[in-house]
Amino acid sequence: MMPFPGGIEETANATLLFSFAAGVLYLFIVEARVSLARTAIKTASILLLAILSAVRGGPFLLTAGLLLSSLGDAFLSRNGERAFMGGLASFLVAHLCYIALFSLAGGGYGLLLVDLWRTVVAVLMAGFMLAMMIVLLPRVGPSLRGPVLAYGVAILMMGLSALTLDNYWILAGAILFMASDAILAAERFLTSGVSPNRLAMRIAVWMAYYAAQLTITLGVVLA
Repeated sequence: MMPFPGGIEETANATLLFSFAAGVLYLFIVEARVSLARTAIKTASILLLAILSAVRGGPFLLTAGLLLSSLGDAFLSRNGERAFMGGLASFLVAHLCYIALFSLAGGGYGLLLVDLWRTVVAVLMAGFMLAMMIVLLPRVGPSLRGPVLAYGVAILMMGLSALTLDNYWILAGAILFMASDAILAAERFLTSGVSPNRLAMRIAVWMAYYAAQLTITLGVVLA
């Protein structure tokens, strides 16, 4: 059963399937050498979700966030600090789009103080991000500490803004996004280059990240 009206030949359903196929395919080449093909497959998985959002008349902020995320994927598929900074900047602006989207659609940040479950989740999110920054920043080069801290604040705010919604798909996506970024940071800055855990961590990063973008996209366009 397809999530959108029509069969597999319907544009939205076909776009979703191609995106999922690209996401699964990337799992098999996550450790492959840097190449244009690897970059194209990684970028296509989220770019196709942006196209899906546009086809289904999704909010501009969602489409923009997905486009910026696909740009970030393109940067992070390459090597070097400049590529990493390009990816960080792209995802930072993508999170600002998501923050604006969720904040405008949500019931206000006052809900985080009124509803006990939201308060608990918000405290857990903030505590988790604080712990990550305490562990991470001493291991990051001086030139990266400011950008990494800014990114940490942005993804925390993205998670908190998702908490103002009554859409549990979007909240699940936000939590998965935070988990993905935490594993990515640990793999990049806290794990040695010869660690046997690096492959498993990279697979976990991609699975959590793609699931996050997919659930956020469907949570918005199917609402």
